[in-house]
Amino acid sequence: MAQGQARAGDVKVDERRRRAAARFGMWVFLATELMLFGPLFLGYVYARTHFPAAFAAASRHTDFWLGTINTGVLLTSSMAMALALAAHERAGPSAARTAARWLVLAALLGIAFLVIKGTEYGHDWQHHWFPGPRFRFAPRYAGGAELFYFLYFALTGLHALHLTIGVLISLGFALGLRLAAAPMRPPVRLELLGLYWHFVDLIWIFLYPILYLVGRSSAGG
Repeated sequence: MAQGQARAGDVKVDERRRRAAARFGMWVFLATELMLFGPLFLGYVYARTHFPAAFAAASRHTDFWLGTINTGVLLTSSMAMALALAAHERAGPSAARTAARWLVLAALLGIAFLVIKGTEYGHDWQHHWFPGPRFRFAPRYAGGAELFYFLYFALTGLHALHLTIGVLISLGFALGLRLAAAPMRPPVRLELLGLYWHFVDLIWIFLYPILYLVGRSSAGG
């Protein structure tokens, strides 16, 4: 009996070590993702200091209300993801089903975000604000405004790609939980998804003010 208890203790220790290693690996991965977004953020700051009037004028043409609605959508999706993790930690036959439902809700909110962002891109296309030969803006701001929109589409497009990956993984995990009707093995996988999801939402929390708020109250056209 003592030997069996020792083995059970070893299993728990091994499980804790695996979870710690998995968390560490995810944090390293997220650090590399910051290195991907970081140069774009730095490029934005650098360009804004060199073209302050043009960036202010361009930011006033971003859709404030769609950006604000999308911020609320993503924050709500983060809450749904947190509730999925909390449900998955609970014991009981309904834990997996409840976690799956919250995961589906988080994924649906992610899809809603992407649809709204696609609508906003459509407006930008209609107004010829995509960088390139067809770009149109007030002549005195055209060069700086085109740079603003280049960074705008690079940052929001990269963010949308990461969110799409998160949506697909969430739906895959939800399907797995529903089919198995049991907690995920190993359970740390869902925790890692939560870290990734919150990271993607955090990126948007930085994007929202610099693209939709900064310079909006400035005077001028």
